[in-house]
Amino acid sequence: MKAALVLMAAGLGSRYGGNKQVDGVGPGGEILMEYSIHDAIRAGFTKVVFIIKEDIVDLVDRLCGNYLRTATTRDGQPLEVCYAMQSYDSVPDFYEIPAQRTKPFGTVHAVLCAKDYVNEPFCVINADDYYGVDAFRAIYEELQQMPQEGHAAMVGYLLKNTVSENGTVTRGVCRTENGWLTGVKETMKIRLFADGTIADTENGAMDILDPDAVVSMNLWGFQPAIFKEFESYFHNFLHQVGDDIKRECLLPSMIGELLEKEKLQVKVLSSADRWFGMTYHEDRQTVSEELQKLHEAGVYPPTLKR
Repeated sequence: MKAALVLMAAGLGSRYGGNKQVDGVGPGGEILMEYSIHDAIRAGFTKVVFIIKEDIVDLVDRLCGNYLRTATTRDGQPLEVCYAMQSYDSVPDFYEIPAQRTKPFGTVHAVLCAKDYVNEPFCVINADDYYGVDAFRAIYEELQQMPQEGHAAMVGYLLKNTVSENGTVTRGVCRTENGWLTGVKETMKIRLFADGTIADTENGAMDILDPDAVVSMNLWGFQPAIFKEFESYFHNFLHQVGDDIKRECLLPSMIGELLEKEKLQVKVLSSADRWFGMTYHEDRQTVSEELQKLHEAGVYPPTLKR
């Protein structure tokens, strides 16, 4: 069965200090998105869609696009590879972009940029995150039985399996009931302390969080009918944002609104795997060490390069 993996790789990486999406951190110089692609293909995905900035097309093509064109799916068919550009050109004409804005418009806009390339069930992920093998198996299986309208899925992780001591992070803290998502709170400044305490430190507060709370790490599964909701939500965002040059239109916030309006049901698929990613440059060494362990344990071959 067909399914597309959509990788959001157009962020500026301002906190990391460079294009983290193309920083080689694996033992063979692999970039993080190569692990997600590898895991998705063996789970059954048949298409890969990169959402990137135009100025890194050649680089992404050289690092993994070229060899993916010779890759095959689990059933031996050629893997389909597409590039979608996230740029201001795709912003509707009714909105005048502030001259000072350099920041992308966020994850809702990113996924919308892939609309013309996706006509099958699809999974959306961040390119600079590691999600674990089982996440792609679970989301692929769910996509094959998901109704065409009004349904979605997400892979949830335990908060304690997603944080490190390298600064504050943002997490979509989820409310669930009987395996279904009932709400998402975008919590902006979560910090792990040396004693193991995890807290929301926004505005100088110290609100202790449950380490076993389920959080969204932007691994979502949708049917293509969802694009009309993306478009409506993004247009409403633009009508409200005015000349704010930093505000972003975020996927968890859109999901939360659709849940409140009872326009969407989201099934929560659990993962006990440890998620890791590169928010800050200090994360690079930890990520590299974790990947080395996975190769040594036989989760991956000695190199993903072909």
